[in-house]
Amino acid sequence: MAREQAQVAFQNGTKKWRYKGVSADGRTKQKGVIEAQTRDQAIDRVNKLGLIPTELVDVNAGTGLNTNIEIKAFEKYPSKKDFAVMSRQLATMVAAGVSLIRALNIVTEQIGNVKLRNAVRDCMQQVEAGSSFSEAMDNNPDHLFPPIMINMVRAGETGGFLDKSLITVADSFEADVRLQGQIKGALAYPVVVLGIAVLLVGVMLLTIVPMFDSMYASMGAELPWVTQIMVDMGKTAPVGIPVIIVCAVAFVMFWKRNRNKDIIRTWWDPFTLKAPVFGKLTTNVALARFCNNFTSMLASGVPILQALDIVGSTSGNYVIDEASKRVSRLVERGYRLADSMGTEKVFPNMMVQMVAIGEDSGAIDQMLASAGKAYDEEAQSIAKQLTSLLEPLMILVLGSVVGFMVVALYMPMFSMFDAINGQA
Repeated sequence: MAREQAQVAFQNGTKKWRYKGVSADGRTKQKGVIEAQTRDQAIDRVNKLGLIPTELVDVNAGTGLNTNIEIKAFEKYPSKKDFAVMSRQLATMVAAGVSLIRALNIVTEQIGNVKLRNAVRDCMQQVEAGSSFSEAMDNNPDHLFPPIMINMVRAGETGGFLDKSLITVADSFEADVRLQGQIKGALAYPVVVLGIAVLLVGVMLLTIVPMFDSMYASMGAELPWVTQIMVDMGKTAPVGIPVIIVCAVAFVMFWKRNRNKDIIRTWWDPFTLKAPVFGKLTTNVALARFCNNFTSMLASGVPILQALDIVGSTSGNYVIDEASKRVSRLVERGYRLADSMGTEKVFPNMMVQMVAIGEDSGAIDQMLASAGKAYDEEAQSIAKQLTSLLEPLMILVLGSVVGFMVVALYMPMFSMFDAINGQA
């Protein structure tokens, strides 16, 4: 009988929902199971019970073949593109008059990243319980949501323009993703060529060099020092290459885990700004992020002091982050923003002058947007120039490495031919 009822319910589209709720005064807590076709209907039924739902789970979604197996250790952190897509979807629905809870429910089903999907679902439950969206994001135990997003949403909630704030968030993240994509695309070719060079050297050391070593040993030939170095490298390659690979993988894992710790950022980030060849590119990318995100926060109504405390961290560079916080303290003491930024060497004179003009005209966000666009375009131009220079340079390096190895291996053979010809 129960099985027949379950089949009928399935055919009618009815689902079982396990809920937890609390009364409006917070004194009464209750849990149970209800039946409804959609999440919105389930929420309405819980509300009719005089409760505010704090948890609502589709019972059927987690049973049998429908069970989602999620291993947290392998869950990927959401990218800026994930946040941009989520923000734009929310903005579209909120602007169309859809309630925030229903919009969050719909967006949750569209998010591909597991961590972000779970975080947004948790936010929806907190909003259902009476929290604001910004508070719900700020309460995330993994601190998954970027501070710039939380503060923009908070400003939108306070000013009554949440949809516009969410659009600004999406625009900000999309601009950052677009800039990163252009730079990565421009530098992809040199990286590939370098990888091919390393691979060729490894293959030659493991396969070709031992063959020449055996041949010269059987002939009793005296090897030049260059060839001897190649032969010694070939002998150590079977052990050395695996060790190098293991060390490289361990370093990459260590770097990914500890890259954002202050003890590393205090020496690495200043170096990236002054590094030869790539220093100017890194500087322009960081300044473009600073200007674009500062513009977005000011346009969303975030107070300038609060924006300065946050926007430095979005630049991705420790030097600009610390400079932004020092500027914030000066502005708090009554100094003009442009004068405060002028005390920091990391902020170019052009940016300081544009901010000064913005302060005089009352359009700081517009001047910062212009500066951000200029640094964005300059970063793209530098990336293209680097690509044009690095492509022939990497080909030259690849040819030189392979040519050197070939010549080094054949040098004893040339010597033996000369000796034979002399005897003849």
